[in-house]
Amino acid sequence: MSIIRTRPANTSHVQALTASGLSPLFARLYAARGVGTPSDLETGLDQLIPYHQLKNADVAACRLADAIARQQQLLIVADYDSDGATACAVAMRALSAMGARVDFIVPNRFEYGYGLTPEIVELARHKQPDLLITVDNGIASIDGIEAARAHGIEVLVTDHHLPGDRLPETLIVNPNQPGCPFPSKHLAGVGVIFYVMLALRAELRRRGAFGEGSGPNLGNLLDLVALGTVADVVKLDHNNRVLVSQGLARMRAGRAIPGILGLFRVAGRQFVQASCFDLGFTLGPRLNAAGRLDDMSQGIACLLTDDPDHALSLASELDRLNRERRAIETNMQEEALAILDGLDVEDRYAIGLYRHDWHQGVIGILASRVKDRFHRPTIVFAPGNAGEIKGSGRSIGPLHLRDALDLVSKRHPDLILKFGGHAAAAGLTIRDHDFERFKIAFDAAARQMLEANDLNREILTDGELGQREFTLDNAVSLNRQVWGQGFPQPAFHGEFQVANQRVVGEKHLKLKLATQGQVLDAMLFNHADPLPERVRAVYRLTANEFNGNTSLQLILEHWEAP
Repeated sequence: MSIIRTRPANTSHVQALTASGLSPLFARLYAARGVGTPSDLETGLDQLIPYHQLKNADVAACRLADAIARQQQLLIVADYDSDGATACAVAMRALSAMGARVDFIVPNRFEYGYGLTPEIVELARHKQPDLLITVDNGIASIDGIEAARAHGIEVLVTDHHLPGDRLPETLIVNPNQPGCPFPSKHLAGVGVIFYVMLALRAELRRRGAFGEGSGPNLGNLLDLVALGTVADVVKLDHNNRVLVSQGLARMRAGRAIPGILGLFRVAGRQFVQASCFDLGFTLGPRLNAAGRLDDMSQGIACLLTDDPDHALSLASELDRLNRERRAIETNMQEEALAILDGLDVEDRYAIGLYRHDWHQGVIGILASRVKDRFHRPTIVFAPGNAGEIKGSGRSIGPLHLRDALDLVSKRHPDLILKFGGHAAAAGLTIRDHDFERFKIAFDAAARQMLEANDLNREILTDGELGQREFTLDNAVSLNRQVWGQGFPQPAFHGEFQVANQRVVGEKHLKLKLATQGQVLDAMLFNHADPLPERVRAVYRLTANEFNGNTSLQLILEHWEAP
């Protein structure tokens, strides 16, 4: 069951924001997202939290500065998603610009799995590194770090994931490690390494390494930071909104790196109108496709080249992989729904799914789709190595997924071989013959951690729009703001008369909806059955471009009979 509720907005905050010059609509939207003063909306770089508040950032900077002075070999150990790829590109570009000898490796998820494992250390040894630098991983890599130490290789961990009960014995930069005073705990992996690079540049300036200069302009990397931050679906607190705003400004000005501009081009999107939607749903999936189906080194190469033609060629290959990924996902989703069709999902608190022929690189997306459809924490498994299966999970708001897996692990110490993640997403490995036992244990943990009402889907909106608020200017302004996890894109609700409807593209409804004396264009995607004469709908305002014309259009996200 779905319950539509209006997101509350602090009245005094609305008044303060309106007094500062914001329209009543935008004052209401921002106040409902916790913005209390106009300064909370400032996105200049001077608003960033200083790097020295990030525990060990200064220590890491000194170690890296020493390595550069000695011309030691640095090796980045990346992750195979968009956050890991952009973090690797930031580290490679910044360290190279500051005189380091640096290279990277990225694990193939099908051969090596996630993080700095002993197997990855063996792979890294061939490049003869003096120092390994993890990006977007490492906080749980205890065995891998011990293996590196045994071979005389130092490790610097830069990560943002939640630590386990035991930390690796090495230098760590992670806002979520114990004792870190950094106020924003929501930096993505790319944000963490960006902060380390800020600290390194400051340390090199202090040492006079740039002569009379000030070193490279690290602001040139903010397009990468924005892409990785949005694509990793971390909470967009004020600090992250500054990073994303600055990155979007670079893209809109055409000053993004060639790889990002290439991704815009192959996706048929205009970089001058770059939005968070583009980063999360257009560029991010294409970059992720390399790690899901093939090798993320292709994605990183796209982000590292300064040759526009080469970047476009690599972006085109990423686009091809993404189309292949979508086809695999569609087939898996049909199979998953067929499995669930024979089950009483309403009686379950959590969903576990597995097929022996599912693609390991796509199970996270499938888990997200099933979670959205049934509003249940969902973990989907695919075959792994030698009798093991690997799972990827997504959760609903009230259930912290990593904590749920921790509870399962404590209750059944022999069940989960390894796991990690955070509140909304997590991964794990179990033995294939333990799948049914895990499914029961996961549901039991969810039953303990959730209330029955938590399983009702709550759709939060920003209320109803007045007649004069249905404007193209509002739609364009909304599109240019920073919205995302923890700072959700505005949606509204209202009752409409369905004045006209027709199927387009075989599976979408193009609508004309009447309300308050006006008729508005609207789209309902992935739904071809006719709607009733009147509907109560949740929708977003968008600017639709067609044949050179731009017009207001509503995108329906949910509908029901009034």
